[in-house]
Amino acid sequence: MTVTSAGLLLYRIDGTGLLEVWLVHPGGPFWKGKDEAAWSVPKGVYDDEEDPREVALREFEEECGFPAPDVPLTLLGRYKQPSGKIVSVYAGETSDELRFVASNTFDLEWPPRSGKIQQFPEVDAARWWALPEAEPRLHKGQRPILEALRAQLDEFGHRYRVE
Repeated sequence: MTVTSAGLLLYRIDGTGLLEVWLVHPGGPFWKGKDEAAWSVPKGVYDDEEDPREVALREFEEECGFPAPDVPLTLLGRYKQPSGKIVSVYAGETSDELRFVASNTFDLEWPPRSGKIQQFPEVDAARWWALPEAEPRLHKGQRPILEALRAQLDEFGHRYRVE
């Protein structure tokens, strides 16, 4: 059975026309100190009975510590990850100044085989990135999302810069 996930890519075009995207950095010991190919859109797994758009909104709030801005969302597409997981990504434009608050947590035996269970935040950071900075930081399987965003913005006549 294919694992499905839904995520939310918020973007903004600042006063100078610069296009930026909101990304999260996974928490826990495996990702500590890793930057390249470590960041992600806020996302989470869902089952057949759930609405992916609602899951994307729920996961955003769980991972960022505040509700997503109330903005129109469009489905950018469904992206197959190297793991085989399919991620449905919704995009929305906001002018809000977002600030990471805190994430939900998960339990993990750490160090491995120690018998000691520790709690770690699912996300330990979130912030705005300009596209040239965002692309190398995104998981490789999510990089096509940025091209889809640009294509959608171009299709609807949005003016922006990516430098």
